[in-house]
Amino acid sequence: MDEVQLNTLYVMTEGSYLHREGETVMVEKDKAAVLRVPIHMLEGVVCFGRVMASPQLMGLCAERGVALSFMTGNGRLVARVDSPGSGSVAVRRAHHRRADDAAFALALARSIVAGKIQSQRQNLLRSARDLSENGEAQRLRGASDSLGQSLDGLERGATLDEIRGREGEASKLYFEHFSLMTPEAPAELRFDGRSRRPPTDPVNALLSFLYGMVTNDCAAAVAAVGLDASLGFLHADRPGRPSLALDLVEEFRAPLADRLALTMINRKQLGPDDFVTRPGGAVEMTEAARKRVVAAYQERKQERREHPYVEKTAPIGRFPFLQARILARHLRGEIDRYVPVLFK
Repeated sequence: MDEVQLNTLYVMTEGSYLHREGETVMVEKDKAAVLRVPIHMLEGVVCFGRVMASPQLMGLCAERGVALSFMTGNGRLVARVDSPGSGSVAVRRAHHRRADDAAFALALARSIVAGKIQSQRQNLLRSARDLSENGEAQRLRGASDSLGQSLDGLERGATLDEIRGREGEASKLYFEHFSLMTPEAPAELRFDGRSRRPPTDPVNALLSFLYGMVTNDCAAAVAAVGLDASLGFLHADRPGRPSLALDLVEEFRAPLADRLALTMINRKQLGPDDFVTRPGGAVEMTEAARKRVVAAYQERKQERREHPYVEKTAPIGRFPFLQARILARHLRGEIDRYVPVLFK
């Protein structure tokens, strides 16, 4: 069913209809009321799969600054309804000027990819520590060393295409060793390569769903500080694509999404029966599994860590906003470089 998690309403029941009733968000299924939530209690509404919302509700959410997001059943962000007045014109102007500066864009893209690779290395090394001293642990450490060499190669990248190529090579190596981090997973939950649209196996379905959740959070963070989510640096411009949000996602994939996926598989919180194969071969999580993953994701976001650059402790779920704010300061020229956050 549907529920509110940390001021966000997640609607996961296919066929639901959301509409406005005064100052309340109403969720109905088959014309029967399922849930009522006062708008002032919400910061966001996230709809998965075949869920509809009335124009009146969209208007209410925009008026109250509550982001309304629509995602596929696999968690890919399709659209967001935000307030048209959000953000600062000065920040957006600085953002657009910087996007036209080739040297600036290259340096920022290099930093983003470096942060992603460092986080991937941390996942490999953490899993190696969890394994007994055997061949698998040695292979994970060897992969981490190879990713370290990829970091050195980043500095030699002279174009965005070279930086993107380094990122692709590093991710390929990382995912080639992904299954070693789930040594006791059943055969159905063994990772055998990345597949995206659509995911064609359970682990890819889980990863895609979590990446979609992270993307939604990063899009919200980018919008909150007044940046243009469609104008990225590492990710090329494309109609309908939240390129800047995807740039920000890169440093959170491994510590937020990948780590949670590994944990849930290793703790047997998900099993083969939590996934279904649709006609055409696409694999999706069941509604019950999606609800379990959303709850685990929100619990993970509540873990408090010290942010190394702002020097204060905050919930992990707050880190995308903190990084978006640091990015905005960098774009305005207040700080010399953008440094991705690394989780210890």
